[in-house]
Amino acid sequence: MYKTILSLGFATVLVSSCNTDELHELNINPQAVNQIDVNFLFSAAELSIASNGASGDNRYIDWRTNIGLASTAIQQLATTGGISSVGNFYFDNAETSAAPFDFTYNDQLKNIAEILRQTGPGGYDEGKKINTRNAARILRAWSFQRLTDFYGAVPYFEANKGIEGIYFPKYDPQSVIYADLFKELEEATAALSSSNADDGFAKADMIYKGDVSKWKKWGYSLMLRMAMRVSNVAPAMANTYVQKAVAGGVFQSNSDNVWVPMSVGPSEWTNQNGISRAFYPGDGGNPNFLSKRLVDFLKGTNPASTADDDPRLMIISGGIADWNATEWKPINVDPLAQKGLPNGKDQSDLDAIEGRPVIQVQTYSRMNFRLLQDDDPYMIMNHAEVELLLAEAAERGIGGVTGAAAHYNAGVKSAMQQFVPYAQGDAAIAAQLTVSDSKVNGYLATYPYGSRPALEMIGEQLWVSKFMNWWEAWQDWKRTGYPVLQQFNYPGNVTGGTIPRRLMYPGTEVASNPNFDKGSVNNYTSRVWWDGGSE
Repeated sequence: MYKTILSLGFATVLVSSCNTDELHELNINPQAVNQIDVNFLFSAAELSIASNGASGDNRYIDWRTNIGLASTAIQQLATTGGISSVGNFYFDNAETSAAPFDFTYNDQLKNIAEILRQTGPGGYDEGKKINTRNAARILRAWSFQRLTDFYGAVPYFEANKGIEGIYFPKYDPQSVIYADLFKELEEATAALSSSNADDGFAKADMIYKGDVSKWKKWGYSLMLRMAMRVSNVAPAMANTYVQKAVAGGVFQSNSDNVWVPMSVGPSEWTNQNGISRAFYPGDGGNPNFLSKRLVDFLKGTNPASTADDDPRLMIISGGIADWNATEWKPINVDPLAQKGLPNGKDQSDLDAIEGRPVIQVQTYSRMNFRLLQDDDPYMIMNHAEVELLLAEAAERGIGGVTGAAAHYNAGVKSAMQQFVPYAQGDAAIAAQLTVSDSKVNGYLATYPYGSRPALEMIGEQLWVSKFMNWWEAWQDWKRTGYPVLQQFNYPGNVTGGTIPRRLMYPGTEVASNPNFDKGSVNNYTSRVWWDGGSE
């Protein structure tokens, strides 16, 4: 105690001899990082939207949510076990629900918040990084659109502001979030210009290499997606922003598609395609097969003939095959023999259906391993979606869009011809993933626009165009009701036998954020605002 008193007295003398400015300087860590290279942050944000972020395993969010729930709930894949049982049988899994919330805030939105802080008023890069700043705003809008579509109300205006002392952000209604995202997209796309001096942007931008004309198209295409997403509950808003998106200029071809490049290194945990890693034997090895719903759709109305098949059948399917850690072993690659695994069925159900003990790898079609290499690029958004949304807008009289059939045909063509980037420059593989114009035209002649209800045809094509982008296919289905899907009341399911319509909030958020008050909708079955639910 005596030594403590002496020490305190000595400290008092020192303090009394220092002025306020000197004390302030002593309180500043000269080793602290006061700024981070904005170009580095921008590249990190782009990687993060492809499920590659600072939070760790680059397959985690895809495996839990995109594959685990959406792929099987939307009935493009099917399984009898594993984490994809969440969507296949409507089970609960805390990680599946929490992953998008945790990763989005802690990865891309965290990096984007710092970009906007450093390039904003008073920031180190204020006025120097105009294109970087506004491209980051488009990334932010994309991230928040996906996040609010999963959960409904989420922290928005106060999100990622821990540096300002906001540790428990309040929740904002989805309608308010959407309105602000429209404003953000409109301002950001307008501010982008090739005349802006922006050192390093082209090198930092892995998606478009600094091509601001393509960033503008992405911004307006995202605006179109969001406008159509609110069209059932806010028709005036939808009409306004469809018009603005079309006037601004949306995607024109597959050359505008948003791909994030991946690589095989530097490690198993960095820069690799998270979808591929979730399926690859010896790594994720996720035990999924193509669903009966999808394979039947691709085989056309006459399953005994290939004449009316969708040309994507043997691109999406690699055949009935055994895939292990050392090889892909085809068993049957005959298009007529392809067979999908029924959703909502367990092994005993399959045995009963087939009338024998079923060996799944010898019976059901697998995803094409050519689409599942660790360094395959990661698809974010495509031209097919834009054309099909324009077809829907024209069909429904939204935004002054016309020419529904032409937009539909263009969307189907782009969807069929979008797979070549997975070849990564290998001519032989590219040939396997290419659909010729003549095959597209043959398919469109077999199933001409309007030969069935137009909105149903559009909805089905939106669905199949988003193969591997299952979380967005899930959102489209919720809004349009297409394709028509069978639902299953499997024992132990948590939805009463209905396809999930939203994610549950993370348990840590429910327990720790005093501003969380969404308990009434914290389930899998209530609807978000644009889906006809409450705020």
